[in-house]
Amino acid sequence: MQGKASVNRLQLSNFKLDALLRITLAINENTPVDQLLEQFRSILCDDLNIGKILMFSYNQKWERILMSGVERRVADGIRVENDLQYYRQITNLTATLNPNLALFDTIIPVYHHDRPIAYVIIGDIDEECAGMSPTIKHLSFIQTLANIIVVAIENRNLFNENVRQEAMKKELELASRMQTMLIPNASMLPNNNDLHVSAYYLPHFDVGGDYYDWIKLSDNQYCFCIADVSGKGISAALLMSNFQANLRALSGANLPISDVVNKLNDKVLENVNGEKFITLFIAYYNTKTRKLTYVNAGHNPPILFDAETGETQQLTLGCMGVGMLDTIPKMNVGELVLPHNSKILCFTDGAVEIENPDRQAFGTEPIERIISTGNSISTDIDRIVDALYEHKGPESDFFDDITILGVEFK
Repeated sequence: MQGKASVNRLQLSNFKLDALLRITLAINENTPVDQLLEQFRSILCDDLNIGKILMFSYNQKWERILMSGVERRVADGIRVENDLQYYRQITNLTATLNPNLALFDTIIPVYHHDRPIAYVIIGDIDEECAGMSPTIKHLSFIQTLANIIVVAIENRNLFNENVRQEAMKKELELASRMQTMLIPNASMLPNNNDLHVSAYYLPHFDVGGDYYDWIKLSDNQYCFCIADVSGKGISAALLMSNFQANLRALSGANLPISDVVNKLNDKVLENVNGEKFITLFIAYYNTKTRKLTYVNAGHNPPILFDAETGETQQLTLGCMGVGMLDTIPKMNVGELVLPHNSKILCFTDGAVEIENPDRQAFGTEPIERIISTGNSISTDIDRIVDALYEHKGPESDFFDDITILGVEFK
């Protein structure tokens, strides 16, 4: 009898080692998950004579990943959150409130670092069959095997997620570089006897929905614009890139500024079907007549410093944002003749809405105060950016894109 017991123990050890080896090799060979689970099912059903198997694992939510010998209505009637999560050790089912669970014999919880990652439920155990039964001796082994498989699946999911995130990161980096190419850099902005233009651009993410542009229309005529897409991220950046292309195409068509805004409204509606809109401030400036013509389409009003009077005013005339309605019902075009050394500072809402630790918004008063000095527009922008960082404090981050465009009319 002792010799027979030794033989049985040896057979059991060989079986477990062989099963572990098969599963480990399958994991190392990156076997698809469904094939890996089929090997696990075969070990339980074919080798251990288990008739019913349900297996649940957690991947952002609890999912059933294996079902064998069980009617779907029974499997659908078992929920991890309601029926299984309070089991922390292998438990023989003698009584349960769920009649679907009562059709099984044993619950095998699988924990990893004190966290439940799977539950295996087995039933219809054939203890009379020759072979590896009684199954009661193999419950810990089943638990170990399930742990190895589920951790392998989890690691594979994490690896795939890391690969996906790395690919997305590279795509964002490429999108960021492409978007940067669309926005004029300092060397592209005029600094001559007529104009001094400066800008600051800080997207909240790698790509953003803010935009500014400066376009030379003729020897004496310029167009400049600042805009902000509703929302953030890639969708906002894509819409803004399309907006930039349309603006440049329309600005070269020698159209009145009101027609440009109306056509931009049509183009935005074509692209987003009313799901997003764009606020913008667009202006034409003639260096000979010193005449500024502008439309403020629902944007934060730029601040004009009149060097002759020493006063500031907000440029508010215009209309609603583009893309809000099929047609813009009313538009007021602003016209001004600018004295020498006057300045205009345009900005998006990310600048004026940033809050300090006491939840106070930055507002426009600091901008009006800074722009009213005799400094150059580039110095003004540097001082405003410094004031923004000081206002938000070192512990906080900017929550939105920040864009500032300043023009000094010499």
